[in-house]
Amino acid sequence: MSDERTGLPGLDLDRLRAHLDAARPGLVTGPLRGRVVAGGRSNLTYVVRDGTGEWVVRRPPLGHVLATAHDMSREYRVMTALRDTGVPVPRTHLLCEDPEVLGAPFYVMEYVGGTPFRTRDEIAPLGPGTARRVAEELIATLGVLHAVVPEEVGLSGFGRPEGFLERQVRRWGKQWEASRSRDVPGIDELRAKLAATLPEPSAPAVVHGDYRLDNVLATPEGRITAVLDWEMATLGDPLVDLGLMLVYQQQPVGIGGVPATSAEGFPPPEELVAMYAATTGRDVSRLAWYVALGCFKLAVIAEGIHFRHGKGLTVGAGFDRIGDVVAPLVERAHTMLEED
Repeated sequence: MSDERTGLPGLDLDRLRAHLDAARPGLVTGPLRGRVVAGGRSNLTYVVRDGTGEWVVRRPPLGHVLATAHDMSREYRVMTALRDTGVPVPRTHLLCEDPEVLGAPFYVMEYVGGTPFRTRDEIAPLGPGTARRVAEELIATLGVLHAVVPEEVGLSGFGRPEGFLERQVRRWGKQWEASRSRDVPGIDELRAKLAATLPEPSAPAVVHGDYRLDNVLATPEGRITAVLDWEMATLGDPLVDLGLMLVYQQQPVGIGGVPATSAEGFPPPEELVAMYAATTGRDVSRLAWYVALGCFKLAVIAEGIHFRHGKGLTVGAGFDRIGDVVAPLVERAHTMLEED
């Protein structure tokens, strides 16, 4: 989408400029123009510029919002806390929790260059060597994140590690009930199986909550410049990040076409798991359960987006088939639990 002064759903540039002038004088020096960043399936993301500088604005989606989801203060807090660690995150500038300004809470952060590789066609021209380097950096960065000591960066109390996995199953079950608008065979049985087969949790760490290739920015050389989309971050069992990342690697068509992780040179799942285990020293013997949890979580998220799309409350293209991935994800989760 080309830059615009108007026609940006959920973003009033004049109101944004007035708020920035009051809260961060001198940050913006000229009239703002903006564009919606394509590809997101959850929070709305915009790039705004004044002719000399560029920033990113994040706010919740329009309409139907699940409880505890789309937490702007959570994203802002964790990125601010991690900015001086080895985890690459954008610098944060401002958090506004007053919905009167833009109709919902939002925050502003620096614009970081790089590409969120989503499809095989985007990364394949860079060659198999770059695809492998991106994968290696993806795992190495996840290891760095999971090595951060929360208390040392001001994140003590950011989450409750005790009982984390049980609460995850319960939470996503509640989210499913909030988005349920049709019958999905097997999903209630899946929730029950997950609850009945909880693994012994791994040592707690900072959890991203939606860690995947297209939630990081990477250079054409394969270097990761930023990890984005921290809305589900918390303290808990870090293996949920690895499990969900593997779900996305073999995602059903409909979430974004043929995934970039299928490009020549990108390592297969078992090699990525071995890299992670070697980097972190964590026991990954019950990873199949975490993959099943990731399938359940993604199925619920997709169903929520399907619900909003049916109400005409999604922004951007590519939402019309999102509901088609729910059943395959549930089926895959059952298969993983049989292997666990």
